[in-house]
Amino acid sequence: MAPSRRLPAVVAAGVLCACTLLFCVTADDWTSFAEIVKCDELRLGQFVCEDPEINHTTQEPRRCTNYTAFAPCFPAPNISCKDYGGNVTLFTGKEIGFFMPFPCRNVNGYSYKVAVALSLFLGWLGADRFYLGYPALGMLKFCTVGFCGIGCLIDFILISMQIVGPSDGSSYILDYYGARLVRLSINNETYRKTQSDP
Repeated sequence: MAPSRRLPAVVAAGVLCACTLLFCVTADDWTSFAEIVKCDELRLGQFVCEDPEINHTTQEPRRCTNYTAFAPCFPAPNISCKDYGGNVTLFTGKEIGFFMPFPCRNVNGYSYKVAVALSLFLGWLGADRFYLGYPALGMLKFCTVGFCGIGCLIDFILISMQIVGPSDGSSYILDYYGARLVRLSINNETYRKTQSDP
């Protein structure tokens, strides 16, 4: 009778081991599935993005809307990630995984080089201000012969430093890899490092 009592205990232990093994395998599969990230959350080195295609007329990326353009990015070979639909894909390095957004500028045809040249050579006639869309200031400079020379110098400095731009709020056409000035500003979200007292 002793062997018959042990048989249910052995079967129960075997079933318990089988369930534990099945749970461990399933948990590992679930963990590996949960570790798959979205394609746009891949780390640097796990994807390569193409350079933006530059429009030769505007010197800005093509398809620039709302100050944002997108470049296609390719996950590296043997990388799995989730696309925008949530589907997990194993990439070979030739498929587009996501599109990386990057900033671009709004331009409407006003050339920086032309504005600086007009300000330098014909600024005393107000040609620079007429070109940038400020007819009242252009007429004032024309009538006063460039504010007696001081106004021409001030306008040349403001235009060459890209402080004065086109009147419609757009940016100058500058070479894509040219000398673009970026204004830094401070707002309430700017991190300020505290100074230690000596």
